[in-house]
Amino acid sequence: MMYGLTPFGRNYDLFNLFNDMDKDFFGGSMPMNSCRTDIRDEGEKYVMESELPGFEKEDIKLDINGSYLVISAEHNASNDEKDNKGNYIRRERSYGSYKRSFDISDVDADQISAEYKNGILTLDLPKKKPETPASRRLEIK
Repeated sequence: MMYGLTPFGRNYDLFNLFNDMDKDFFGGSMPMNSCRTDIRDEGEKYVMESELPGFEKEDIKLDINGSYLVISAEHNASNDEKDNKGNYIRRERSYGSYKRSFDISDVDADQISAEYKNGILTLDLPKKKPETPASRRLEIK
C-alpha cells in the first residue's frame, strides 16, 4: 500500500498545504491595515492606546464623524542611494496606512485629548456626564 508511506496521510489536500504556507509566510489572517488598540475604563473617562509604529505625529489624523472617532495614519518613505554618476545603487520605498473607527456616543467629544509618543497614540476620552432632568413648575389652568 503506497499511500501509507506518504507523510501527510491519504486524506491530505495538497492545495491546503500551499494555502497554509501562504498564510504563514504573509502573516496569517491578520489584516494588513489593523493597529492594536487597548481601551481601559477609568471611571470618569476611557483611555485608548493605539500602536502606530513608524509613523510621525504629522502622519496621523483624528476625525470625529457623527458619533464615531476615526483614526487614520499614512506615510510614504524612500531611501535612495546613488553612485557618483547619479545611478541608483539601491532604492527602497515603503508605504503604510491604518484606519480604524470607534463608537464614541457616550464620550464628551469636545473634551477628547490626544498624545503621540514612542509609536503609541494615547487618547483620553472623558465620559458624558449624565444629564439631570430639568425641573419646572407647571401652571394649572
